[in-house]
Amino acid sequence: MTATEPVTTRSPISRAYTPTIRSHLAFTLLSALALMVMYSLLRLAMLVYNSDQIGDSPASVFVEAFFNGLRFDLRVVVFACAPLLLCLLSVRAMAARTLQRIWLTLFASLTLFLGISELDFYREFHQRLNSLVFQYLQEDLGTVASMIWNGFPVGRYLIAWALATALLYLLFRSLDLRSRSRAIATQPATTRRHAPWFGRLAVFMVCLVVAVVAARGHLRQGPPLRWGDAFTTDSMFANQLGLNGTLTLVDAAKNSFSSHRDNAWKATLPEDEALAAVREMLLTPNDKLVDADSAAIRRDFTPPAEGTLPIRNVVVILMESFAGRYVGAMGDGNGITPYFDALAKEGLLFDRFFSNGTHTHQGMFATMACFPNLPSFEYLMRTPEGAHKFSGLPQLLSARDYNDLYVYNGNFQWDNQSGFFSNQGMTRFIGREDFVNPVFMDKTWGVSDQDMFDRGAAELAKMPSDKPFYALLQTLSNHTPYALPAELPVEKVTGHGAHDEHLTAMRYADWALGQFFEKARKEPYFKDTLFVVVGDHGFGSDKQLTEMDLFRFNVPLLLIGPGLQEKFGALNHSVGTQIDVVPTIMGRLGGDVRHQCWGRDLLNLPEGDPGIGVIKPSGSDQTVAIVSADRILVQPKDFPARLYQYQLGADAKVERIPGDSDPRLHKYLEAFLQTATGSLLNNTTGVEDAKQHQ
Repeated sequence: MTATEPVTTRSPISRAYTPTIRSHLAFTLLSALALMVMYSLLRLAMLVYNSDQIGDSPASVFVEAFFNGLRFDLRVVVFACAPLLLCLLSVRAMAARTLQRIWLTLFASLTLFLGISELDFYREFHQRLNSLVFQYLQEDLGTVASMIWNGFPVGRYLIAWALATALLYLLFRSLDLRSRSRAIATQPATTRRHAPWFGRLAVFMVCLVVAVVAARGHLRQGPPLRWGDAFTTDSMFANQLGLNGTLTLVDAAKNSFSSHRDNAWKATLPEDEALAAVREMLLTPNDKLVDADSAAIRRDFTPPAEGTLPIRNVVVILMESFAGRYVGAMGDGNGITPYFDALAKEGLLFDRFFSNGTHTHQGMFATMACFPNLPSFEYLMRTPEGAHKFSGLPQLLSARDYNDLYVYNGNFQWDNQSGFFSNQGMTRFIGREDFVNPVFMDKTWGVSDQDMFDRGAAELAKMPSDKPFYALLQTLSNHTPYALPAELPVEKVTGHGAHDEHLTAMRYADWALGQFFEKARKEPYFKDTLFVVVGDHGFGSDKQLTEMDLFRFNVPLLLIGPGLQEKFGALNHSVGTQIDVVPTIMGRLGGDVRHQCWGRDLLNLPEGDPGIGVIKPSGSDQTVAIVSADRILVQPKDFPARLYQYQLGADAKVERIPGDSDPRLHKYLEAFLQTATGSLLNNTTGVEDAKQHQ
């Protein structure tokens, strides 16, 4: 050392260290593992802290929950390590370890804070962090702060969080030093050189691919990991445990503050006036309102005994794109649906029935959860609000100790079906991956309707006879790209231009439906079963009825069961939508039932009441409409309403009504949307008060 050389106190590791790709990746990997361990420990803490929720669930379901949780945690870790991966593009950035440690510490500290907060949040609400957090922030902050400070050991939590944050910084510093020392020990100083830019770029691209796959959570086709992927067990606690609170809160934030919330229906009426209008619209003499202060239309429904049927089982068949416009029993003369037409002669057909939306997604939750399609919530099953409890068929029949079955051509991850319906109470799912040697497999969607119905018939025949059952069978072949078996059992449709392919698929679906009933009627359960056949939505045709296009909404509803025609006839003209299906089913089963369906029993409407329905297309189109016996009031967003007189069937037509004014329909429409939206946001849509402990 010369007299001019400065004295340094740096450690040998710091003095000799030159950033390398190997050392940087080692530090990144070690940090990721540390975060994974921390999130698993938080999950363990939640399990212990809420151990009263374990009940009689076996340990295996919680092992499964922890495994599910690893995938969600890995997604969070990818976001934490993303800046470190970007540093691979610059030697100078790789050397900035202090900034990297600070970033990791802040990220880990914030997510740790959320994890600690979630211990009591889950105990209070039995949900992971969600939009309720932001709802509280919109309330009086002084009151909220007081409630939190006096209701929970905030002081102890903050001290523990501060100490843990300090330990996290020391941990990341230790991992930094460890990765440096290993790099120095394994690579001589003479060979420790900066990697060329193209080498670093190649490594970065490989890491980017790995990170994207890890963030998606799986290798299959379809959407990335969603909250529904954690709902794989019979224990709702275990399913919730498998989630990551940071992700659920981020999803809630996106849905709470993103632009789509601007499309939510804004209150236009005084709350008490809207509530009164909705109750006038939906309650019947057979309903007794309960929990009126906390729930909009929760009621006890006692169907008249003379309207019930000698049935114990329920099978709902949701037919893809089964447009009433092309159903022979509803006036079409092209022979598209001969099997359905024959079935209609056995049962009770509703010919003035409508889907609540124009997407299968809306058809599913409206039919089974009896909740309407609302502006801003067209894809309810995929949003945080989809995790709420509704009072649909799964809840109502599970409470009566029914077995259940859901058979579908495709993948249940689509539209978050498995997550949504598991949360609502369904337990048995048979989808695309469960079919062996199908007649036809569409690489886009799944097996053919023939395969789905064959499997459905076989599974229903095997249902235990000691308990009643309900089932949902959902078709798919009548969906673009209309991939059908090469050897069709029906003639192709011609003469309809661009609709030929679609109508051929509809004819094929109709044939498959007929084959199912041929099998089902040979089984002992058939004579005790109510079959409900309904279209999930229609589709456009060469003629459009109003800007709402009623042909996209008009679908058949067919009930087949013992004694139906004798009591109710073969044809019903009452107006209804898919949210009326569950109350109508419960009216046939009989017995007192408490529910909060946004529809009514179509066979127990008050005298002189022709029915009513609120409909809305899917997507960003915020036009809504309300349909009565012969009128439809269409309300485009930010434009004056338009009133039409309509007629369906073979001579379908509409006529604009001068003045466009029907105060009763307009008030019902606004009140319905306003009140249903408020109920959804306040999580009061179920049979019980979900916020009773707040």
